[in-house]
Amino acid sequence: MVTAHYKVILSYNGSEFAGFQRQESARTVQGEFEVALRQVGWQGKSIHAAGRTDAGVHARGQVVSFHLEWAHSMDDLLNALNYYLPRDVAAQSVSQVNADFHPRYDAKSRRYRYHCFCQPVRDPLREGFAWRTWPAPNLERMNAAAQALIGSHDFKAFGSPTTDNGVTVREVFSAQWQIAGDEYQFDIIANAFLYHMVRRIVQVLVSIGQDHAPVNLIRECLESGDMAITGLAPAKGLVLQEVRYT
Repeated sequence: MVTAHYKVILSYNGSEFAGFQRQESARTVQGEFEVALRQVGWQGKSIHAAGRTDAGVHARGQVVSFHLEWAHSMDDLLNALNYYLPRDVAAQSVSQVNADFHPRYDAKSRRYRYHCFCQPVRDPLREGFAWRTWPAPNLERMNAAAQALIGSHDFKAFGSPTTDNGVTVREVFSAQWQIAGDEYQFDIIANAFLYHMVRRIVQVLVSIGQDHAPVNLIRECLESGDMAITGLAPAKGLVLQEVRYT
């Protein structure tokens, strides 16, 4: 058998995970995926991934890669992985890629979506995957404030680097709220994200939408490097939608 390099798009319900990255004493997505991968003959030390989602964050389009000796079809590998993966993780597709492909360093952009819904009483069936906020924020105020995010900025007020001594400059390509039914959805696309960056942005934008903060707060925080609002939007509302390579 010949060793080949495979790319897998993963989806997962992050509710019961302590994040994506493998940890010795906690359940993680990487840990579960590597256990399943070993069942199909993988002997590597670590998979590569496009990003490290926080504890409780979900994904529809996480990308991982690994080298594997596999003598069967791509469909057979997909089926084998899903047989061994737990119910809250699923491989959506498998493809063969160049030996030097890296899901993180080759990525051109990532897209996250944050889900909110607005009502005064709790809804146990929805609150595992969305943040219930009340009163309802003003869509126009939030979108006006979000325009300040677009472009290349130092986002240190909104998060921390994902590596030691990492830079905090990121480029945001788009950031917009929309209403889908009774749900508020925030889509943001950037070349990369800082740790907690999207959740802090959402927290600030919702505060602006509820008239607890001025519309120009995002711009002021980018310019000063300081954040005037504490807290993060809950992890349960955040989904890594896709990673783009072109």
